[in-house]
Amino acid sequence: MKRGWQWVSWVMAAMAALWSGTVMAGEGVLEFRIYTCEPGKLDALNERFRDHTMKLFEKHGMKNVAYWVATEGPTAGNTLYYILHHSSRDAAKVSWDAFRSDPDWKAVAKASEEKHGKILAKAPEVIFMTETDYSPPTEKARQDKTYELRIYTAAEGKLDDLNARFRNHTEKLFNKHGMRSIGYWVPTDEPKSKTHLYYVLEHTSRDSSKESWTGFISDPEWKAVAQKTEANGKLLAVPPEAVFMKAVDYTPAP
Repeated sequence: MKRGWQWVSWVMAAMAALWSGTVMAGEGVLEFRIYTCEPGKLDALNERFRDHTMKLFEKHGMKNVAYWVATEGPTAGNTLYYILHHSSRDAAKVSWDAFRSDPDWKAVAKASEEKHGKILAKAPEVIFMTETDYSPPTEKARQDKTYELRIYTAAEGKLDDLNARFRNHTEKLFNKHGMRSIGYWVPTDEPKSKTHLYYVLEHTSRDSSKESWTGFISDPEWKAVAQKTEANGKLLAVPPEAVFMKAVDYTPAP
């Protein structure tokens, strides 16, 4: 009887996570994909995802988590960023094989190319990831918010120290200054698994992001943390990459 109640509790927790628009922490694997379009073809790509691709992903067991486009910088107007959830890496392979061989997808791809011509400028960038132990369950995106993708490349041998700083200090300070964490992820494949941290923050607006970062950088608590954690050398090999984004109109609702 006790085991039965434990099973019921697990199911209820899983359903609650789905209803709240989150992916359960530690469950499965996330796939981050970046599509770079030929000039002027982002609308055509969004049309294909909105009308066809997302449904076919779900048909083949891939869960749509969030979709964004950049709002500024060199990737604005030509790049789609999105995250899928798979139950496992093996399941991802099975799903993608089924998707690519699906006659419905082949028909969609053919019709799209006939209508718009070549859409992608290069092959998609694909990063399989897992949530860090301090990440909240990865959340879906809201269309009325501003999002910031940040990519950190740790100095050699410093990724664990970087994650420790986020776990013990940084994520809490982000919350203190009004920056909401959507998820923190590390790649599963080398070489990036040894050096990279990916995460997304949610801001009320672009202006609020500036205020939040100004407050964070000038916070005496952060300055003390940075000094202490870099006493034996900098944790980052290069400055962080940052992309400000907005959710597309077809991103799954939270």
